[in-house]
Amino acid sequence: MREYLLTLCITAAVTYLLTGPVRKFAIVAGAMPEIRARDVHREPTPRLGGIAMFFGLCAGLLVADHLTNLDQLFENSNEPRALLSGAALIWLIGVLDDKFEIDALIKLGGQMIAAGVMVMQGLTILWLPIPGVGSVALTQWQGTLLTVALVVITINAVNFVDGLDGLAAGMVCIAAAAFFLYAYRIWYSYGIEAAAPATLFAAILMGMCLGFLPHNMHPARIFMGDSGSMLIGLVLAAGAISVTGQVDPDALKLFAGSEKEAVHQTVPVYIPLLLPLTIIAVPAADLILAIVRRTWRGQSPFAADRGHLHHRLLEIGHSHSRAVLIMYFWSALIAFGALTYSVNSASMWIVLSVVILSTLGLVLLLLPRFTPRAPHWAEAFVPPRYRRGRTAGTEGREDAQEPGGQPVQGPEEASEARTPVAAGVVGVNGASAVGPRARLADRSRAK
Repeated sequence: MREYLLTLCITAAVTYLLTGPVRKFAIVAGAMPEIRARDVHREPTPRLGGIAMFFGLCAGLLVADHLTNLDQLFENSNEPRALLSGAALIWLIGVLDDKFEIDALIKLGGQMIAAGVMVMQGLTILWLPIPGVGSVALTQWQGTLLTVALVVITINAVNFVDGLDGLAAGMVCIAAAAFFLYAYRIWYSYGIEAAAPATLFAAILMGMCLGFLPHNMHPARIFMGDSGSMLIGLVLAAGAISVTGQVDPDALKLFAGSEKEAVHQTVPVYIPLLLPLTIIAVPAADLILAIVRRTWRGQSPFAADRGHLHHRLLEIGHSHSRAVLIMYFWSALIAFGALTYSVNSASMWIVLSVVILSTLGLVLLLLPRFTPRAPHWAEAFVPPRYRRGRTAGTEGREDAQEPGGQPVQGPEEASEARTPVAAGVVGVNGASAVGPRARLADRSRAK
C-alpha cells in the first residue's frame, strides 16, 4: 500500500507543480478559444491542462518502476508500456485539438487507433465472466472489438461530462478511488497478481486528478481540455480492461465445485469487474441522452448543445459549485455502492443506505434555491452568505436596493448578468492574454 500511496503523491505533486507553467504556456500559445454559446464560463480561460496531467502520468510510472514491490510488475507485464503508448497517442491528439480544434471524426479515429495500440501490446479483454455460464473465452477479434469499444465509450463519456469547473477531474477521481479499493482487494486479499496493473493505474489516475483539481476548481484558472479529458478517460478504461479481461473469477476460489457454479455464486464479488461502467454511469447516461437528443432533432451526434446534465442543473437554479457537488454525490453513490455490495451482498443495511442516500440526492435536486441560514449566535462562525443580518450580503434579500433604487443582485444573479470578456483583456482569470480576440458575434449558434 505504501508504494501505491507514494506513486499517487508523486503523480499529484508533478501534476500540480507543472500546471502553473503549462497555463502560462497555453496563454502564450494562444490556446484560449473564444467563448461559445454552450460554454458556462464567461471569461476566456487557457486549456492544455492535459500536458501537466500527462507528465504526471509519466512520473508515476517512472517512480513505480523503481520501487521494490512494484518493479516486478513492469518485468512480468507489458500493460504499463501499453498504457503509456496509448496515452501518448491520445494526449497528442488532444493537444492538437485544444490548439487547432480538429474534426470530431478525426478524434474518433485517433481514439480507436490508441485503443488498437494498447491491444497490440497485450492490454486487451481475454474473457468475460457470465453468471450461470462461467468464464467465456473471447476470440482475438472479439476481444479487440470489445476493448476498442470500451475505450472509445469511456473516453467520450468523460469528455462529454467535462463542462463545469472541476467536474470531470472530480468525478474521475471518485471513480478511480472506488476502483483502486476494489483492485487492491483483489490483488492483496486473494493474491491475484493480474490485478496489480489495474491497482497501479487507479493510483496514478487519482494522483493526476488530485494534482489538477486545485487549479481547476471554480473559478478555474485552466481547463484540462481534450488533452486531459481523453487522457484520463483512456487511463480509466485501461484499468477496467486489465481487471475485466485478465482476472479469472474462478481464481478467487471462494466456492468449491464447477467453474459455472463458482462464477454464479461469486456474482457480488466480480460485479466491480464492471465497476468502470458503473462509475461512469452518470457521464455515460449523459452521452446516450445527448446522442438521442441530437439525432431526434436531425443533428449530428457530435453537434454541440447546452442540453447536458450539468447544463440542466444550472438551468433549474443550482449554482455552479452546487451543481458540481451534486454530480460528485451521484458518482460516489453509484461507484461506492457497487463496491460495498461486492464486499457484503447479504447485508440489507447496504441496500437501505443506498436508498436513503438516493432520496437525499433527489431532495437536493428539488431544492435548487435552498440557502440555509445560521442562528444569530453562530453568525460569527459562518461565511456571510449564511448570516441573517444586513452585513450578511444581499443573497436572499428581496428588499435590498442600491443607492439608485435598483435591487442589489446576489452572487448568482450578478454572475448571470455578466457579459463574456474577450481575450486580450489584462486580468482574464488572472491571465494577461497575448492577442485580442473578437467577441463571439452570434451566441445562439454553438461552434
